[in-house]
Amino acid sequence: MREGIILRCSDCKHENYVGKNDKKKEKIEASKYCPNCNKHTVHKQKK
Repeated sequence: MREGIILRCSDCKHENYVGKNDKKKEKIEASKYCPNCNKHTVHKQKK
């Protein structure tokens, strides 16, 4: 029961990372590097 997810930068709204997550778990929020912003920003799971 895993689904593919996309992580989106909260500053520039570019979709940078792809991963997998359980459908029953909460939405993922992580600090990752954004090549467009050229810095570490919060990335949230796309709806």
